[in-house]
Amino acid sequence: MVNGRSAGNGLAITGLSAGYGSVRVLEDISLGVSHAETVVLLGTNGNGKSTLMKCVMGMVRPSAGSIVAEIDGTSHDLIGRSTEEIVDLGIALVPEGRRLFPKLTVEENLLLGAFRPSARGAITANLDSCYETFPRLLERRRQLAGSMSGGEQQMLALGRALMSSPRILLIDEPSVGLAPILVSRTIEKIKELKDRFELTVLMAEQNFNQAVRIADRGYVIVHGQIAFEGRDADELNNNELVRKFYLGL
Repeated sequence: MVNGRSAGNGLAITGLSAGYGSVRVLEDISLGVSHAETVVLLGTNGNGKSTLMKCVMGMVRPSAGSIVAEIDGTSHDLIGRSTEEIVDLGIALVPEGRRLFPKLTVEENLLLGAFRPSARGAITANLDSCYETFPRLLERRRQLAGSMSGGEQQMLALGRALMSSPRILLIDEPSVGLAPILVSRTIEKIKELKDRFELTVLMAEQNFNQAVRIADRGYVIVHGQIAFEGRDADELNNNELVRKFYLGL
């Protein structure tokens, strides 16, 4: 969450295959996210969205393919790196289900997000920015995270990721467990954060109608393979596969 960032933060995934033991989940996935754009990965449950996010973060080791991140104009091969190393580069994940520390306060959860060495010097500024972006977190800063509503917890999960001063932000299923009005507000906040901090965003989501509102481009994943690439929101809206699976048309 620092100002004056250099141009050139992106992600290139090529020929990625991965799974768990003998179970193949992803097969020959290729996609890219360019500097300061929002790309959505659309797919229903069980089609591999979360596995792809875990591959990028070093939590699942691919069986084939490459993952290259460009951070401030420098390319980094992510395959074989630990999750800690990947976070240190400037890549943050907001996981599905939020994964907060329920018995710690809001502020303690936020401070844990500043573990990345290069973010530690900006803790005060980043904390102020989080509270400015999410005023409810300021009101709740002494409250235990586990006692907050689902919408407030999603705000906290986003804020925690932003405390690491990321260049690339991965967001996995932000709509899960939220009422429709809270889904809409969360999606709007993601767009606001992307624009304000010039983030490069890859968002996995099954709520098509909400995701496409902020998408620059998108991909549809079916049974672990990219079934369609939309070069803009209009192409996603008008694709037969999308209309069948997401719009019921």
